[in-house]
Amino acid sequence: MKTIAVLASGRGSNFSAVIDRIRDQKIPAVCVALITDNPDARAIDRAAEAGIPSVVVDYCAYPNRRAYEVDLFAAIEATGADLIVLAGYMRILGDRIVHACAGRMINIHPALLPSFSGLHAQRQALEYGVRVAGCTVHFVDTGMDSGPIILQHCVPVLDGDDEDALSERILQEEHRILPEAVRLFCEDRLTISGRRVLIKQG
Repeated sequence: MKTIAVLASGRGSNFSAVIDRIRDQKIPAVCVALITDNPDARAIDRAAEAGIPSVVVDYCAYPNRRAYEVDLFAAIEATGADLIVLAGYMRILGDRIVHACAGRMINIHPALLPSFSGLHAQRQALEYGVRVAGCTVHFVDTGMDSGPIILQHCVPVLDGDDEDALSERILQEEHRILPEAVRLFCEDRLTISGRRVLIKQG
């Protein structure tokens, strides 16, 4: 059975979606830690409710990003996790961490990559005038939301949508495809082949 650690910065709804699926035995894994850069993250409360240890590496307590990432990397490595899941973790990771976790770190992004990478993806989609938005789970590489894509799901953009409405509908699909990607990884069904992720049939 695989072990996972989750990095989150905020309310932790994607974190909750993953650990709920683990609790329901839909994912063959154990979540061994929540790691957060935010001591006020609501995800910490959710971890406590589930009996999952939390590690706070407070970005604001460090003089610079380099110093912060030394301790963040140590915290990640200390978990010994097979898979690192970025679930609403709002900071770009440095090359050292990304290289050390290559092929075993995934991220959820609220857009159909490669379109609308970075922050405020839903706002970008609305401003561009697309008719279809969505979300993507991908392996993490050293670029901005540029790693090999595991799963995507489309969400239609409605005429009356504002950023909040579109974000909420996309989030519902995030809660579905992130746990599914975690499950596929934990069942050893994902293989990276260049830019593509091959999914072995179960």
